[in-house]
Amino acid sequence: MEEKKNLLTYAGLKQLEEELHDLKVVKRKEVAQKIKEAREQGDLSENAEYDAAKDEQRDIEARIEEIEKILKNAEVVVEDEVDLKTISVGCKVKVHDMEYDEDIEFKIVGSTEANSLEGKISNESPVGKALIGAKEGQTVSVEMPTGVMEYKVLQIQRNV
Repeated sequence: MEEKKNLLTYAGLKQLEEELHDLKVVKRKEVAQKIKEAREQGDLSENAEYDAAKDEQRDIEARIEEIEKILKNAEVVVEDEVDLKTISVGCKVKVHDMEYDEDIEFKIVGSTEANSLEGKISNESPVGKALIGAKEGQTVSVEMPTGVMEYKVLQIQRNV
């Protein structure tokens, strides 16, 4: 089974690379220092600092592994080459929510970058899936747990 590609925008790729660098260069050193200091306090069986530092070390290594796995299968979406006739990963989309009668902007990103608070929705989310391939002026229906939502596509732009 081929692993699925992790679609990333250039900004998302840079962010992950920076986090990876920070974890490897800064955080690993910090936690090693904490472990060393905790060891110097003697008895490790009742040493909360030591346990906490070891937990932190485990979390850091797990995150490093996770990021490396994402990057290994990363496919970067070049926003400049995004076709603006239809919605795809790397676009910024302005839609009109028919039910609430309001305009909303979404950035369509790969699942690893999704962040609803920043308006970044995954191409794999229900709304993202419905919007992918839609054209300006088209209305898409999205099945949600609360019922069917309808969005009219108003504008497709580059995500810059």
